[in-house]
Amino acid sequence: MTIRYGGPGLRIAGDGLVLREWERGDLVAMSQLFDDPDVAYWTPLRTPFDLAAAEEYYDAAHTDNGRIHLAITTDGEQPLGEVMINQRTSALGYVVGSAYRGRGLAGRALDVLTGYAHEVLGLHRVILEIEPGNEASEAVATRTGYTPTDLPPIRLMQKSRDLQLRIWSHPAD
Repeated sequence: MTIRYGGPGLRIAGDGLVLREWERGDLVAMSQLFDDPDVAYWTPLRTPFDLAAAEEYYDAAHTDNGRIHLAITTDGEQPLGEVMINQRTSALGYVVGSAYRGRGLAGRALDVLTGYAHEVLGLHRVILEIEPGNEASEAVATRTGYTPTDLPPIRLMQKSRDLQLRIWSHPAD
């Protein structure tokens, strides 16, 4: 894993990926990636995710809210998805655009960000919050060494849905 600060911001390279901070020039790509029925169903992201939603999301991602939002790229340029970490809760999340699914991007990006969370941020345990039935996310979690916990699920209302998110954990080695 290679980490670089400065210039355009945080960049983490590893496993054929470059995870980098979102840039204002990414708003159209962000809108295209996140304006997707699967993303709308499984995430709290606004729907439709138009350019106005992208601008709002970009602005929120660049505030000091304890979260790090990084575009998933293979070349350091073209966003293919996003990984994020909430440093306050140690929760990670990820989204891959529909045109880029099936390439192992989510697993590789999650693995790189998990390593960063443990090694750089010093988090002893990081978690994922996955809704039962989200088989794709459960498969990614399993492939990257996360395991379901016995903790009670997180209950919340989101988009008129009563969710019970199961907690998956990845301890530091």
